Amino acid sequence: MSILSLQNVVKQYHNHRAVDGVSFDIPKGSIFGLLGPNGAGKTSLIRIITTITGADSGKVYLDGNPINADSPKFIGYMPEERGLYKKMKVGEQLLYLAQLRGMNKNEAKSAILYWLEKFDNKDWWNKKIEELSKGMQQKIQFIATVMHKPKILILDEPFTGLDPLNTNLMKEEINQMNQQGTSIIFSTHRMEQVEEICKDIVLINQGKKILEGKVDEIKNQHKNNLFRIEFDGSFPKDLLNSDFQLVEDTPEYVLIKVSANHNSNELLRALIAKGIQIKSFTEVLPSLNEIFIKLVEK
Repeated sequence: MSILSLQNVVKQYHNHRAVDGVSFDIPKGSIFGLLGPNGAGKTSLIRIITTITGADSGKVYLDGNPINADSPKFIGYMPEERGLYKKMKVGEQLLYLAQLRGMNKNEAKSAILYWLEKFDNKDWWNKKIEELSKGMQQKIQFIATVMHKPKILILDEPFTGLDPLNTNLMKEEINQMNQQGTSIIFSTHRMEQVEEICKDIVLINQGKKILEGKVDEIKNQHKNNLFRIEFDGSFPKDLLNSDFQLVEDTPEYVLIKVSANHNSNELLRALIAKGIQIKSFTEVLPSLNEIFIKLVEK
């Protein structure tokens, strides 16, 4: 079952097609990566999902129902450009935003106090936003995004400007919410964060979907038959030919590329036949960053 389904979504701005027939499904309970370079159409898609703007054509379903005016009550959205009122006090602002999402005042206050205590900052209630550091403001923005217990949480570059300690704290909270059933869309161009957090991804470029699937499967689909070998002694250079090519040679290991018509077992057997004392033999899969660059450059 999908928490979110997009079917042939199109969005046109004057002479620019920001979203060009995009379709994908987000599995319920997943941490899903919405990826793409700047200007790819990610933000336009998010604005359609959150009903900030409407699609020119195509359909969007949230938990099996077409998105409508009530859908934002079930969505938490933290934009990359934070949107807090700097002159307002923390407590007043969070109460206001909670009630916009359909919470009554008592349940909103209870939820806000819970999150402030969770972040060890109960004394922030009467502080103005402008009195807080950038990292503290980001925590308030996160509380505003999650306090109504959304079914789906959309985070657009959520770690920008955070120090490593607060980044880890935010990751822990995101993982905990996911374990409790919240589906999460993680929008970013930082591939190393995606590999750490997401299991499923879609890659958007110039408004089109160019890749979709599970991270592990995608990395396997784009592998280059590269193998890292650690061993004792010296490497037998007479083993190298058009089938087994040396890509990198260091004192600790070598990287060997196996041609398409051969496999890793043949390389391993050849090494053993040469009497090499192998310490480790590992296939090297491409990073998402390498795949991202390769596909976007195409």
